Amino acid sequence: MTDTATELEAAAFRRLLDHLRTRTDVQNIDLMITGGFCRNCLADWYREAAAERGLDLDKDAARERIYGEPFAQWKAKHQPEATPEQLAAFDAAQKRHGS
Repeated sequence: MTDTATELEAAAFRRLLDHLRTRTDVQNIDLMITGGFCRNCLADWYREAAAERGLDLDKDAARERIYGEPFAQWKAKHQPEATPEQLAAFDAAQKRHGS
């Protein structure tokens, strides 16, 4: 991969993070239902990428990088309990996608 491609991908990733940080109305469960991933998945992928490069990054630090603040703070401000409808849609999505 060229340096330019890496720079473009990094810029797109930063823009995705900025977008997700401003769209606090979009819940993680909704992202999981429609996209099969959520902010926590991004944090896990970020942490895995760090580990592949020999860097020690714990779960909380990775989530803070994705959320832009400690996860507990973000969750308290922006994440209500999932509704029965969301939970049913999540279960259906998991069955459809075999996850």
